[in-house]
Amino acid sequence: MNSTETIRAIQENIARVIKGKPQVIEMSLVALLARGHLLLEDVPGVGKTTLAHSLARSLDCSFKRIQFTSDLLPSDIVGVSIFNRQKQTFEFMPGPIFANIVLADEINRTTPKTQSSLLEAMSEAQISFDNKTYPLSQPFMVIATQNPAEYHGTFPLPESQLDRFLMRLRIGYPSPEEERKVLERSPSLHPAEDLLPLLTAQDVVHLQDQVDKVFMEESLTDYLLAIVHSTRQSALLSLGVSTRGALALSRAAKALAFVRGRTYCLPDDVKELAPIVLSHRIMVARQQGLRPRSFEQAERIIQDLIDTVPVPV
Repeated sequence: MNSTETIRAIQENIARVIKGKPQVIEMSLVALLARGHLLLEDVPGVGKTTLAHSLARSLDCSFKRIQFTSDLLPSDIVGVSIFNRQKQTFEFMPGPIFANIVLADEINRTTPKTQSSLLEAMSEAQISFDNKTYPLSQPFMVIATQNPAEYHGTFPLPESQLDRFLMRLRIGYPSPEEERKVLERSPSLHPAEDLLPLLTAQDVVHLQDQVDKVFMEESLTDYLLAIVHSTRQSALLSLGVSTRGALALSRAAKALAFVRGRTYCLPDDVKELAPIVLSHRIMVARQQGLRPRSFEQAERIIQDLIDTVPVPV
């Protein structure tokens, strides 16, 4: 199969479990191929964990799940140093972060100290411990799920943590027809377990390398930067998009073009991705009387800013 057929096969594979959400599935693949990390934020019970599990099962890669709780420690994620009596030395025992696909389930239920243990891994694909650096195997992707910030027992993710995620997605409730299909499906606690892997780790890395070759015309780069700069000048925002955010939008646009079978980017790629790539990187100004971390308000502001930027011809 060529790249387009392979990507379509993965989408269909995941769609066997995640019913009626083709756009969410497509964007999840975009995050993977752009070498990014994915944040799924929605109410409980709509399939956030199932989506992450289905994507991992579609790849023949190592997969680890970390259940984030209020008493989780950084060592529970990164690993610990254990004394070896025979060798009379301390040995590093890697934690669950050492996997190709890591599911950080309900990431905002643990303390900011534990959340911060993911920063180096998500930025540099490595872990520093006891003055040593341990590289993480490729591909490496963190898929985090979280409930909305206003829910009980949650710790808001700091801006530095949010900035590490390529995009933030909502799944939403299924349509009545799709929900009926879920109810009629044979009973199983883990429907994703029935999925077969379609790509190896080497295949994923090869596809990621192909995404890097997707062409973005100079005027389109200027258009992307104009959108980013508009967030820094808006009176509605107290925090604009960082340079990391601009890089993320560029990588995501190339990955989206590749997923859709093109070797070049279009302005529509940038326009479609900007709300989900940039909305979690901004902070709404408090004097506007809006909730600083509202998902809907942030996306609406980004969309309004996009409408003010001229589209290149």
